[in-house]
Amino acid sequence: MKDILSRGTVLNEEVRVFCCRTTELVREASQRHHLSRSAETALGRVLTVGSVMGTMLKTDKEKLELTIDGKGPLGQIVVDGYFGGAVRGFVENGSYDDPKATIGQLIGTNGSLRVVKDMGLKQPFVSSVDLQSGEIGDDFAYYFLISEQTPSAVCVGVGYDEEGKMASAGGLVLQLMPGASEESIRIIEDIIGNIKPVSQLMAEYEDPKELIDALFDDYQELGRETPVFRCECSKGKFARIIRKLPVEDLQTMVDEDGGCEVVCKMCGNKYQFSKETLEGYITAQRVKKMS
Repeated sequence: MKDILSRGTVLNEEVRVFCCRTTELVREASQRHHLSRSAETALGRVLTVGSVMGTMLKTDKEKLELTIDGKGPLGQIVVDGYFGGAVRGFVENGSYDDPKATIGQLIGTNGSLRVVKDMGLKQPFVSSVDLQSGEIGDDFAYYFLISEQTPSAVCVGVGYDEEGKMASAGGLVLQLMPGASEESIRIIEDIIGNIKPVSQLMAEYEDPKELIDALFDDYQELGRETPVFRCECSKGKFARIIRKLPVEDLQTMVDEDGGCEVVCKMCGNKYQFSKETLEGYITAQRVKKMS
């Protein structure tokens, strides 16, 4: 089934809703990075939140970076989110696996969740909060409350079939608008207190809108996006970095390796630079120094 993100309002427009299926997105990320099940589950949850937060951006000039570092065995998790719900990201220790550990134990809680929003201004908006549980949903709910003063419920999950293969992924985010009534708050608390795991719900409902309609009677859909894994890397961008390396480093690559291979940390794409290309960079630097 196609990944879909549905967003809108419920309860007389007192609550914002974001509900998304991210199964194919998470599957692609896992394949690109050759992730263990533990890493796949953790990164999948953060990618899902990143996709939701991307749809909260106002223009395609804006982007955000999410970094979770709880000092756990998985290490850092970094996700970039873009306008419209596209994301990319990686887990520092993507091969680590412990089937018996919870996501909170794998990520750890001795650290922080850091959000950097590039709004196209001179300085980005940077906010950091202490990790609460390492379970991702709780931590982002805390971030929304503390940093954006928006009471939120964040449910994210990655589910597996009987053979242990990833079968579903998705998320549900509910945010109270300013002035929300006590009745709306009570309804949200009741729903969150009794809701099934999101990964299970994604397997039961083909369209996220159908899930929201099952939870609320007055859902007004305001938009639909397609969450995707997308990286902005290119050989040209890496070339601009490599050609500025010291001549000594470039010469070592030529002499010892006969070229070099660059791997994008965010998506796993590989770019080859031949011996001749590196020699051209060396020559260009020497000519520039002489002129």
